[in-house]
Amino acid sequence: MHPHGPTRRLTTAQALVAFLARQYTERDGRRQRLISATWGIFGHGNVAGIGQALVEAGGAGSGGGNGGGNGAAHRMPYLQGRNEQAMVHAAVGYARQSGRLSAHAVTTSIGPGATNLVTGAALATINRLPVLLLPGDTFATRPADPVLQQLEVPYAGDVSVNDCLRPVSRYFDRITRPEALIPAALQAMRVLADPAETGAVTLALPQDVQAEAYDWPQEFFAERDWHVRRPAPDAHELETAVRAVRSARRPLIVVGGGVRHSAAEETLAAFTAATRIPVASTQAGKGALRHDHPADVGGIGHTGTATADELARTADLVIGVGTRFSDFTTASGTLFADPAVRFLHLNITGFDAHKLAALPLVADARAGLEALTAALAGRGYRVDPAYETEYTGAKEAWDARVETSFATPDPTARPTQAQVLGLLDALVTEDDIIVNAAGSLPGDLHKLWRTRSRDQYHVEYGYSCMGYEIPAAIGVLLADGVRTPRRPVWALVGDGTYLMNPTEIVTAVQENLPLKLLILQNHGYASIGGLSESVGAEGFGTAYRRRDADGGFTGPPLPVDLAANAASLGLRVLRATTVDDLREALSEARDAEAPTCVYVETETPDTVSGPPPAQAWWDVPVAETASRPAAVKAREEYDRQVAARRRHL
Repeated sequence: MHPHGPTRRLTTAQALVAFLARQYTERDGRRQRLISATWGIFGHGNVAGIGQALVEAGGAGSGGGNGGGNGAAHRMPYLQGRNEQAMVHAAVGYARQSGRLSAHAVTTSIGPGATNLVTGAALATINRLPVLLLPGDTFATRPADPVLQQLEVPYAGDVSVNDCLRPVSRYFDRITRPEALIPAALQAMRVLADPAETGAVTLALPQDVQAEAYDWPQEFFAERDWHVRRPAPDAHELETAVRAVRSARRPLIVVGGGVRHSAAEETLAAFTAATRIPVASTQAGKGALRHDHPADVGGIGHTGTATADELARTADLVIGVGTRFSDFTTASGTLFADPAVRFLHLNITGFDAHKLAALPLVADARAGLEALTAALAGRGYRVDPAYETEYTGAKEAWDARVETSFATPDPTARPTQAQVLGLLDALVTEDDIIVNAAGSLPGDLHKLWRTRSRDQYHVEYGYSCMGYEIPAAIGVLLADGVRTPRRPVWALVGDGTYLMNPTEIVTAVQENLPLKLLILQNHGYASIGGLSESVGAEGFGTAYRRRDADGGFTGPPLPVDLAANAASLGLRVLRATTVDDLREALSEARDAEAPTCVYVETETPDTVSGPPPAQAWWDVPVAETASRPAAVKAREEYDRQVAARRRHL
């Protein structure tokens, strides 16, 4: 008899898949699969291991088998990707839409398949979103050395390309013996389910170990529930926080993604109802309050609203809730200008809670807000009515600026990007979800978009990764499950982003997922083009144009037909030329039950019809010495702005 009781003889890969199919998370009485599906692209490093195990686990519809077996509840669905980075993006989109309570695994071969995971892993970890990475690895037993796609490191025989994943993973292990999987798998689940530690988790799997058999303790395959905790605040920190709030004259709340991950939106609304403190949002926090909530003052920081940024400049207490306080939020240390400003930071991690020398309130966002609301109750705290009148009036003024940006006075004209957003804004309801990540769209969306539900605004700006949008939208649709009709999910991409990673269009077509892809063609990198002009680089290398006689890129736009490309991958494509065309195409796409693309070339806005400019600075260093006038002028402006930076100590 095995010392752990009955055993089950399986390969390492079969055991891992069977184990994953029996892991669950539980929070607030709700239970769900922790790993609900596995994405995969197969090569020699995983086809005979994880690939074969997925077949036995019912991933190919075969059901049963000694790898998964025991009925549909323990099957492991398989999803076919086209690009390894994109598979991670899809898994991240799924995890975010699932409230970080359910995640996907991603399996790849060795070599380029594994290294293609690195960008997606960095995105997941930076955004604190769970994904399990299962890259194949070179032989543990080294029967031949080197093998195909092996990296040779003369000073270290145990290094492989998978070591690139160490700095971007929250947990990493290489499984060089079958039995080593047991503690590693348990640690991997612990990290994935821990709201303070979660991110990318990597289990590197040597291809020979994947296929090696072992007698596994039967108890390894018992169902396990991983409780997702809601830590309450420390009593001393809570009392300190209460004193700070009660003494504040011009407090401002800055909400981040932690509010969403904690499902703390209703608790936040109750806190603002009691205190009337205004709420500004980071990209990840936008939607914590509906756009029409009286306390919502919009995005904050470099891409924020004038309302939020002016409040930030005069705030004497900044209350962060679930935010990392990145440089876009703080305007690179120039936004919070009051000499006596203090910070109170409610965050589930002590690392984040102490940023900006804040008074820390280390707790789950919902638990912390509930405790803070209760502690303030009966103590008579509420902001001065004049302050409330000030920010609600400023909010109305900003809304008028949004209307101006969205207005389409000429329905026969080609729309600007802001007008495209305005037409979409007029069409959507609280059911729609908007997915974006990079280019000039995140800035316009942060300033202008009117968020109608807690999960409508899905903008990945922790890593701002071009190519995230299409696969992430697929992940969102998968998280939506079999709901009929499915919620409309829009992937908004510019031409630069589209060219980075359009491959998962094929996956949407294969799965018949009603993706709504909106391609905005502006013939180049609009965001970086504008930034390049502002820092004296003169837009160099940012336009998609033919070379001119001098070898530059100022010739005609390239004759690239992205609509035809999308159609060739299986999408139905609706081309729009004018405002009226676009209005009709968007409506048709929203009602479509099959994956559909709307393609439009946008007009460069003038100073009247364009979105409001940046309301706060962002530090991108400018050449300290240069001969060209544009760079000299940009450096003068840089020196003026950087003089306002301060360290909050």
